[in-house]
Amino acid sequence: MIGLITGQVQYLMAPTACIITTSGVGYDIELPLPSFCQLQLNEQASIWTHFHVREDAQLLYGFIDRKERDVFRQLIKINGVGAKMALAMLSAMSAAELKMHVEQESETALTRIPGIGKKTAQRLLIELKDKLKNIDVDNGAFELTPQETTISHEGSIIAEVEGALISLGYKEKEAQLAIKAAKSKGDTFADTQGLLKATLQQLSGF
Repeated sequence: MIGLITGQVQYLMAPTACIITTSGVGYDIELPLPSFCQLQLNEQASIWTHFHVREDAQLLYGFIDRKERDVFRQLIKINGVGAKMALAMLSAMSAAELKMHVEQESETALTRIPGIGKKTAQRLLIELKDKLKNIDVDNGAFELTPQETTISHEGSIIAEVEGALISLGYKEKEAQLAIKAAKSKGDTFADTQGLLKATLQQLSGF
């Protein structure tokens, strides 16, 4: 089916979705937050996609990085892990970092992801350890390069800020759009506090 779409970013939607147009067709695609934050309105983008069919819907999920899509496909095979939880996991950390935490059996790292408690994290560690072995890593696809480490750290910051905003009473879509707006100015954020402050300024209208 549809595996890769290259086209123009026509529309960005809450919470983390876009419409990509190519050859006169617009594709509605849901993405994890780091991928969503890399999109620029009216610019060209290539997105690796997963076509998901349910009884009540046909959905496209997209990822800037093919590795993220491959891991997403493994995640949704786990009983009790739907697409929403899988996207939340890949919003909080990269595929490389997730594999690293699974190999190190880092339960604490998984419980930092919104919606994942201790018992769920323990079950995920057991099931993912086997499932991620099925992904070819011979070419070093899951080695943490300096760039991937930066992206992974950024994903953790984004997830923490989103969780903080939700705890303050903001809706999920409000939090995600405000984070994207804060990051779109080109500033870099080394820690959660910096991004949270910039996001709160966006929400307050300053």
